[in-house]
Amino acid sequence: MKSFQNLLLLQNLYRIKALGFEYIDSFSINTPAAVSFEEPMNLGQLTHNIATCHLCDLSKSRKQSMSGFGNPSADLMIIDYAVSAVEDETNSYFCGRSGDTLKKMIENVLELRLSDIYFTHAIKCKPLNANRPSESEWDSCKNYLFSQIDFVKPKVIVTLGEDAYAHLTGEYDNFKNVRGHVIDCKKYKLIPIFHPQYLLRNPESKKIAMNDLKTIKSSL
Repeated sequence: MKSFQNLLLLQNLYRIKALGFEYIDSFSINTPAAVSFEEPMNLGQLTHNIATCHLCDLSKSRKQSMSGFGNPSADLMIIDYAVSAVEDETNSYFCGRSGDTLKKMIENVLELRLSDIYFTHAIKCKPLNANRPSESEWDSCKNYLFSQIDFVKPKVIVTLGEDAYAHLTGEYDNFKNVRGHVIDCKKYKLIPIFHPQYLLRNPESKKIAMNDLKTIKSSL
């Protein structure tokens, strides 16, 4: 409850700041006037909260936040780290060469439709000026991701690249050791793999990625 109250407080402070106020008397986050949204009871409510989020400065530069795409009861959940500039510009989850590569991995190798999986980002908005998201921005966003996992209840979670794996698990120096392995994590299996963008820059790793996709397929 304390974590949720902190989110409410931050939400209201950012909105007050956006209106031009630099000082405001103290207020209670438990009063109806201060509470701008309720704790989400389902994925639809959570999606609305993400769409209207102003918990960090990324809300100032985005065209939209991107909550997620696909089957809300999917067995497979794929997590990228942050929204790209192209994704923000087009409001599309499978765009550019990287998105096209991911689409082919899902459809041609895993033999799933895009509507069969659930795809989302750890950071729901485009980073400022193509910078790496800050830890404070991740702190503002992480409860959204963990709530999505709780609502979708996937059988398998696949993280794309080192950053997505590190922020989901808190293990920042272990990607090389766990990539392609099946990790028992709470009520789901976690399988970290190379990011599609990495495969475009390092085509020699595509054979490794193919084996990782076979591992994912056999785990579903």
